[in-house]
Parts: sequence; structure tokens; C-alpha cells
Amino acid sequence: MASLIPSLNSCLSRMTGGEKRFAKRLESHLEDDYLCWYEPRVGVGKRTRYADFIVIHPRRGVLLLEVKDWRADAILQIDRMTVQLLVGDKVKRCANPLEQARQCAHSMVAQFEKDPQLVHQDGAYRGKLMFPYGYGVVLSNITRRRFDSSGMAEVLPGHRVICKDEMPESVDPEAFQKRLWDMFEYTFRTPLSLPQLDRIRWHLFPEIRIGTQRELFSASEDSSASAENTDGDGTLPDILRVMDLQQEQLARSLGDGHRVIHGVAGSGKTLILGYRCVHLANLLNKPILVLCYNVTLAARLRSLMQEKNVEHRVAVRNFHEWCGEQMRTYNVPRPKYDPDKYFEALVTAVIGGCESGLIPTGQYGAVMIDEGHDFEPQWLQLITRMVDPETDSLLLLYDDAQSIYKKTGLDFSLASVGIKARGRTSVLRLNYRNTDEVFNFAYRFVRRFLEPHDADEDHVPLVEPQLAGRHSFEPQVRLFDSFDKETDTIARWLGLWHRRGDARWGDMLLLYRHNWQGKKLAQALDRAGVPHHWIHDAAGKRRFDQSHDSVKIMTLHSSKGLEFPLVVIAGLGKDLSADDEQAAREAKLLYVGMTRSTDRLLLTGHSATGLFKSLDECA
Repeated sequence: MASLIPSLNSCLSRMTGGEKRFAKRLESHLEDDYLCWYEPRVGVGKRTRYADFIVIHPRRGVLLLEVKDWRADAILQIDRMTVQLLVGDKVKRCANPLEQARQCAHSMVAQFEKDPQLVHQDGAYRGKLMFPYGYGVVLSNITRRRFDSSGMAEVLPGHRVICKDEMPESVDPEAFQKRLWDMFEYTFRTPLSLPQLDRIRWHLFPEIRIGTQRELFSASEDSSASAENTDGDGTLPDILRVMDLQQEQLARSLGDGHRVIHGVAGSGKTLILGYRCVHLANLLNKPILVLCYNVTLAARLRSLMQEKNVEHRVAVRNFHEWCGEQMRTYNVPRPKYDPDKYFEALVTAVIGGCESGLIPTGQYGAVMIDEGHDFEPQWLQLITRMVDPETDSLLLLYDDAQSIYKKTGLDFSLASVGIKARGRTSVLRLNYRNTDEVFNFAYRFVRRFLEPHDADEDHVPLVEPQLAGRHSFEPQVRLFDSFDKETDTIARWLGLWHRRGDARWGDMLLLYRHNWQGKKLAQALDRAGVPHHWIHDAAGKRRFDQSHDSVKIMTLHSSKGLEFPLVVIAGLGKDLSADDEQAAREAKLLYVGMTRSTDRLLLTGHSATGLFKSLDECA
């Protein structure tokens, strides 16, 4: 059974009757190695065209289809370029659907032929595609007999047409597929490889392109390859990354209402959030609000929205920063400052402002919550009131294994805080960020301290991750005689790795638990002449810029949502065996830090405690 992207249920409301029937037939009569899209945009810039369906098969090629619900008696005249239709009592002139499909196909081919990995490099077919393509028309309300007798075959060749009686539910799957593949002029022996299929998707759908986090939304929709996605000479790089099919399916199919995504670390939750922001920014009249708990993560998400030029439509805020803005905007009296209770009082004041009518509800066309496992129930209850009831669009993303600010993550029913997501919770199990070596190490460590909670109507138990099969170095654990020795050695090693070309300065992240450790680490890097940016105060977190070519130094808490090729976690020495509750929180915090690494991971300390015993056993 083939899968349609977006899911059929999510696009039924905008499909014609014929499109619905044809989409159902694609799903039921094609095997699961077929890829099908509804309403894809093909081409770039002025050459952009829209098709009703694209079907891709690794052995068959790429097929574009137009679906028309026309009745035969409504077609007054048809030639190779235009059609005159009787619509009610008026005559409407429109493009010949086969010509539409042909132009769309040629625009697509021109795009593909710029990619060296999709064309022959030598021989008689040099510069030509390595796979077939075809195009055709589905006439959902005209039978083959009526088509043949109408004379339409003179401008719509019969082999490029599927008729009403060739697509009922009872049609033989092989006969249905033969109708599709008769639309191709050629067949090739060599099937498309998985990397080639991903490259085709990269070209067809700019919105699903991904690179590093700095390039999350950098793919231009107005050029075939943006500067960030090409090599220095303007050619495409060897590896082009796109969302996997589950991520793309989920991102395109979220639809209206409340949705929840439970994903393991590195599974692309933030990527889907970004896609959703860009998509809704072009549709909604009211602004979009993105909330997270971590100040540094909010800064990174803000910069990504700026790169995509939607920052004027998408407001990204740390939760307490947003609360402060609401109070200032609507003149709600601030609570007296108490270092221990101020943030709690701030939230209480905003809730009170909403209840009294000082702060209006329904301010945003959509609200999205990243790292939702760090949010308290009363926060979520407040946030759900901020969604415009007409759109009722809310997206919550979470992973209990990364809950580092609370004891047990989402230990309450989402329905109890107004999130109506029963039956609309999706699970992402595949970790793409980390190598198998890094993630296996981190997961072996953290699972000693975590217990899956019982599932209820809207929760998902702790998910065991699946790995993408990317390999690199085994994580290393090093113990030193003192913290001074530890910091000096780390600084020396960072310089060595940079000189050897193992990593840019900007690819390195140095994490610590306590501020005094961060100060000593920054001093050690100063002495070694290593360029660095110590992100240790609120202002620095709000201005965080991951693209600057310097080593970043920050707390484990601040690293949530970020990723770097080379991660060093320093100053480890606390024994986690003394207090089970505290141990679980510290273990999850260390897990978050470890899973920031996309390639190399080093953990260092200067005290041989039970923590180091646990880490050594995981290595």
C-alpha cells in the first residue's frame, strides 16, 4: 500500500471528487515502494508549476498527473493548447490539462538536469536524466468508451489518459498500474538509489531541505540551489539532506486543531516546528507564537525565523519573557521581586490578567510549544487560551527523556490543561542527530535512571529510540587529578583538533554544570589563545549566535535544542547514587548534553565517583 503525502485525511477538504477517488486508488492499488504527493509545486521562481499528483517509483521513474472532473458534454472544444468548457450557462476557456502536465514535467526535468548525480556523465546520453519521466491526465467522469467516441484522442493521446472506468475500487491493481506506466516513453534497467530519491525530493520540495541547524531554513525557494546549499564553485554538494518520509508526512499532514509530537532526541521535532511556522505564516491573519523554556533555544529559533524572512509573522519567546511582554503591553502590575518566587508570581499575574480581562485571549493564529516536557500544567493551561478559537491551531512537541527542569516530565493529562489531542499524537522514534556510537552511549547511561510512565489517553510511554545508522568515533571518558589540569588539557586539545583540521572553532561546544566551572574553562581557553564565546548571562543567551566561528561555552541547561559536531562535557564529578530523585534529574541533564553531539563526544572530570563508574561501564 502506497502512502500519500500529505495524508489523505488531511487534504480531503480541498480535493475534488475525482481527486479523492484517484488518491484512494493510488493508496490501495500501489505497493509501498511507491511515493505519492498531492498538489506538489514543481520548478522554481517564474518557472514554478503545480501538478495535482506526482508518483515516484525507483524502477519506473517520475510521473506527473493532472486530474479533471469534467463531463464529456461540458467540453465544447479542445485543441492541443486550450479547452472551452460549458460551466453553468457560461463558456470558460482554460489550458489543455495534458499541456499543463507537459510544461510541469519539462520544468521539473530542467531542474533535475542541473544535478550531476541525476544525469549521465558520459556516452551518448551525457547530460540526460538517469531515470524516465512521464506525464498524463485523469478524466474522472469520462469513460474510455465516451473518450474514444468523442474525438478527444486527437489531442489527448489515449495512452496518456486514465478514464473513469479504469479507476474504480474493483479495478485490478496490475491493470491500474499499467495505465500509469504506459504514460512513459522509455523504461530504464537501473533503478534509482535511495540517495538519488532523496535528491529528487530535495529538488522538488525546497521546504523539506535540511543541513546543519544553521541552515535549517536556508534553502531558497527562488533558486534551484541557494548559496548555503552549494559548494564554492556553485555546484551542488555530494550529500543533500531532506526530511525523512515520516517527518515530511507528519509536517505536511498536521492539519487543524491540537496536535502532539512525542519524539526522541535528534528526531527532527524542531525541524517540523520550523516547517509548520513557515507554512502557517503564509496562511494566517494573526501572528504565530513559538514558546520554549530555554532562553538560548529561543534565540536560535528566532534567528532561524529571521533567515526565512517570517520573523514579522512568527514571534519566538522564552516562556517567562513572553509573560513579561504580556504584562508590559496590557499594563498589568508586576509582582514584587523575590529571587525565589518571582517567576512563579509572574505567571500567576498573567493568568490573573487573562481572567480579569486585562490580557486578551485568542491573540495568536497558532501556538507552538517546543520542549513541552519542561512546561508546568498551569503554563500550558494559560497558553491554550491564547490560540484563536477560529483556527484552534496548537502544536506541542516533547520528549520525557530530556525533561531536566521537572521531576517527571509530563506527569499530568494533557486534556486536563485544555490540549485536545486524543488520537492526534504522533511518535518520532528515529534519531538522526547523533551517531550510533554517541547515542548508544548516552542512552545506555540515562536508561539506568528512567522508568517509562504508564500511558493514558494522551500520553506516550518513554520511547526507545531507533538509530539512523550513522557511525563515527566512540565517546571518550577522561579523568584528571584536578580541575585546573582538566581545563588546561581541554584547551590544549581543542587547539590541537583545530590545527589538525578535525573541526572548526564554531563546531566545538564546551559544556559545564556550574558557573564557577565555566569561568575557569573560559580562562583556560584565554591562556591557550582559543577563540571562544562564554554564554553565561541572560543578555548573552538572548543574543546567542551559533554561526560565529568560536568555541561556545555554556551550561548543560542552556544547550537544550542545539547541536554541534564536537562536544566536550567538563567538570563531571557528582556522585549520582546518593538521591534517586536528584540522580534522575542530573542523569537526564547529562543525557541532554551528550546528545548535542553530532559526531564526537568527550566527557571529563577530576573525581572518581559513582558517576564515572557508570560512564565507564557505558563506554
